[in-house]
Parts: sequence; structure tokens; C-alpha cells
Amino acid sequence: MKKIYLARHGESQWNVLKIVQGQKNIPLTNKGIKQAELLGKRLINEQIEKIYSSDLARAYDTAKIIGKIIDVEVEPMKEFREINFGVWEGLSKNELLTKYRTEYEKWLKNPKDLILEGAETLAELQERALEGINKIINLNGDRYNNILIVSHSATIKVIILGLLGISLNNFKNLTLGNVSLSIIEYRNYNKVLKLFNNTDHVDLD
Repeated sequence: MKKIYLARHGESQWNVLKIVQGQKNIPLTNKGIKQAELLGKRLINEQIEKIYSSDLARAYDTAKIIGKIIDVEVEPMKEFREINFGVWEGLSKNELLTKYRTEYEKWLKNPKDLILEGAETLAELQERALEGINKIINLNGDRYNNILIVSHSATIKVIILGLLGISLNNFKNLTLGNVSLSIIEYRNYNKVLKLFNNTDHVDLD
């Protein structure tokens, strides 16, 4: 049975400042590095055979830390980048409320319908991310049973919804913490969400 492990990156500098990151290349904080180490230790006995990661620093560095701990190679893939937030990238929550209140409220209430200058829609993000998933599955066939993908909040959420056949209308009902772990199992007749947004590895620290 194939398992896809989905991990969000560790805390970044802009997570702390509550600034919209999107595809900006923002490094991990010291706390984020520690979080990645804890997730790596959590995964030691999971028999992860391959790690794929967003090529953005906060995810790729998280993946490399995990890979060093569990002795597994990391391959970066642009398909697993965070959503492109266009003109929002680099803005704080207060700036969004001041300059883009209507659009920001739509993002909170009905994000799949948000169309923003220079940004991806959720549907476009999902198409990109699922292309990455399909590429991995097609490349590996039966070679790997346990694959870890280190990515970003919005990207992981649309992957989960897409693999489970759930509408993007439900995007707003999901939340993912830093270095949270989710697992999807490929069973004979369906795909099953085995674990979602689990952070026991950092909660116990």
C-alpha cells in the first residue's frame, strides 16, 4: 500500500511577522529549524523511501534537515511551491485589511472564487500540485511505497482535497500548522486520509 506523507515547512521569518509569503523565498527561523529536526526524528521509523519538496527555501531546508536525519535524498519540484499570491506577497495582515479588504474577506469566506492581480487561483494551484503528484506516481510506479512531500499550507490543502475528490469549497475549513504531518493511503479501491495536521512531535517538545 502506497502512502503519501505531506508535511508543511517549519516556521519561517515571515510566519512570525504575519506577512504574506506566497512564492517569496523566506528562510526558516531557529525555531523552524528545530521543528524540522523534531519532525525528522518522528519519521525515523516510517520507512520513508523518497522525499520531494517545494524548491522554496523554507520547505526545501525543512526537507533537507529531515532527509539528513532519516538518510533519504531530497528532490526539489516547482510543482509543490506555495500559491502565487501576486500583489499580496510581502504585505502584512493590516496592509491587506487597508488596501484589499474586500478581496481579503473573500479569501477568508470563499477563497476558491478569489481572483487577484498576478496571483494563481486555487484551481490553478491545485492543477499544478496534482500534476506534481501524478508525476511522482508515474515515475516511481511500485518502486516506492512511502513518499514524503514537504510543501506549504495552501498547496498541501489542495492536494488533499484533490486526491480525496473533495470540492475546493472546503479549502476554508482546513488548517495546517508548521511541520504538521498528514498522511494519505492509496488503498485498493480508494484513497484514505489517515492522518491530518498532526503536530504531536512538536507539541511534546
